[in-house]
Amino acid sequence: MVMAGDFRKGTTIEIDGKVYKVVDFQHVKPGKGAAFVRATLKNAMTGKVLDRTFNPSEKYETARIETRKMQYLYNADGLYTFMDLESYDQIELNFDIVEDAMQYVKEEMEVSVQFHNGMPFSVEPPTFVELVITETEPGVQGDTSKAGNKPAKLETGVNVDVPLFVNQGEKIRVDTRTGTYMERVK
Repeated sequence: MVMAGDFRKGTTIEIDGKVYKVVDFQHVKPGKGAAFVRATLKNAMTGKVLDRTFNPSEKYETARIETRKMQYLYNADGLYTFMDLESYDQIELNFDIVEDAMQYVKEEMEVSVQFHNGMPFSVEPPTFVELVITETEPGVQGDTSKAGNKPAKLETGVNVDVPLFVNQGEKIRVDTRTGTYMERVK
């Protein structure tokens, strides 16, 4: 059990049989009246976000989330296949579950799959991934009108802004939490 006053980012709770993850929270102590907690919650299964206020003394059941390391194998007919690295069991997930993560994941890459009561509901890519640039304009020396960045399309299809000196065919490191360029990889 966790009290609403003890909410932190990333805390998972169950409300009315649904699993929510605390995205943001704020303890509010108004001049008049009792203190309360304002929280932004994300439904772990559907991805819906809702804002809600809580009495700090309200208690909620902590959701048991299991995270397993899995390897992405392939996509066939809209089903994405992952293999458990310990048991070698394979699972197939729909696009709506893997949509955000697949921007940065290519075949044979390790990911974290989260389960609640044995059902997978979320896929998280590694924090940093190395991907090859498939399309970008050549950088013009001395061109600083665009603050030194240009758009680039990566091998997974996602677009990121890269510095002008980075060229097509080069491998770069990307932070998957923010979708930003980190550095070139040699």
